[in-house]
Amino acid sequence: MIACLGRIVHDSDAESKLDDDVSTIFNSLNLQGSIENGDVSGIASKDFGGLYSFKPLYLIRPSGAEDISRIVKAAAGTPHLTVAARGNGHSINGQAMADGGYVIDMRSTGENHFKLLTVNGSPCIDVSGGALWEDVLRRCVSRFGLAPRSWTDYLSLTVGGTLSNAGVSGQAFRYGPQTSNVTELEVVTGKGDITVCSETQNPELFFGALGGLGQFGIITRARVKLQPAPDMVRWIRVVYAEFEEFTRDAELLVSQKEDESFDYVEGFVFCNNDDPVNGWPSVQLNPDQEFNPAHLPQTAGPVLYCLELGFHYRNSDQPSTVDMAVSRLVRGLGFVDGLISQVDVSYMGFLLRVKRAEQDAKANGVWDNPHPWLNLFVSKSDIVDFDRTVFKKMVKNGIGGPMLIYPLLRSK
Repeated sequence: MIACLGRIVHDSDAESKLDDDVSTIFNSLNLQGSIENGDVSGIASKDFGGLYSFKPLYLIRPSGAEDISRIVKAAAGTPHLTVAARGNGHSINGQAMADGGYVIDMRSTGENHFKLLTVNGSPCIDVSGGALWEDVLRRCVSRFGLAPRSWTDYLSLTVGGTLSNAGVSGQAFRYGPQTSNVTELEVVTGKGDITVCSETQNPELFFGALGGLGQFGIITRARVKLQPAPDMVRWIRVVYAEFEEFTRDAELLVSQKEDESFDYVEGFVFCNNDDPVNGWPSVQLNPDQEFNPAHLPQTAGPVLYCLELGFHYRNSDQPSTVDMAVSRLVRGLGFVDGLISQVDVSYMGFLLRVKRAEQDAKANGVWDNPHPWLNLFVSKSDIVDFDRTVFKKMVKNGIGGPMLIYPLLRSK
């Protein structure tokens, strides 16, 4: 995983001096990884948001926590020199950049840790902060038949990256965000100390680093809770014309006992028109089916609402058993009659569903477009006003991208 730089033939004395500077810094830090000028690859001066671009002094690919410790200690002793840990570059507002500073490419450490353990009778996995969640998923399922309990919608993100934020998806109503499914961290602090922390060992650092936006340290290892991985998922979407009915059903589903609800609950808003990105075509899971607006009541407004649900099962389960279980769960929901779409997909295929959207976007040349993004936690008492003001007025014509909305439990 370590990228070693080859010898570069320079056309000018300035370029030659720059190469000498890199070599001097590399030798002074005694790094086992690699260091390059920030201009060489260009990846360190951009992020997924595409709204900002800041050029770093150097991009550093560490071999492990010891390299990261040396880098942070060097920066701590140098006035005005900043350091940013870059996972897969999915920050929105330039958080993974360091203007004139050091950018640490955490992906180079992705293979450093992968060990199955049992903690208090439950399985856990030690993984690197620079590992991608999609790689953690594949390796855990293929090797052990296990998987982390809580996810994000998009899995081409690093472990340390999402744990420094929250990690929220359709399983969070049951297990909490990813930050609630970690028992131990290894963190390089702002002083450059390599520190192991948990709820009982250095707890202030543990809870500061989890969701701390990288301001309390760089996560180099995480111990993540696992559970048995299902084989398949019944993936379901049901459509609502009225927001109150949508929220009532969503809140009911996330409040039910584990064996009386779905395993995944999310939702989104879409436009009541035939726009291919923002409207009816964005809802159907089965490409052979078309959205039939004739089912909608005449009272339907400019936007509609969709509950997205997932039901886990094993290959050994009888199809009729799965059908009966799903029918029982959807029977009491108040969605528009006839507007239900469902498919059966593999568990990994379901969790990697956004990967396919990424591949399509790259093929269409739109993946590198700017991606402004906003996440909000809105209280239950204000959500109807939010719908009336934001969804039904401000963004009633769509935003050219997803508008997700789903309930979480405060206790999680």
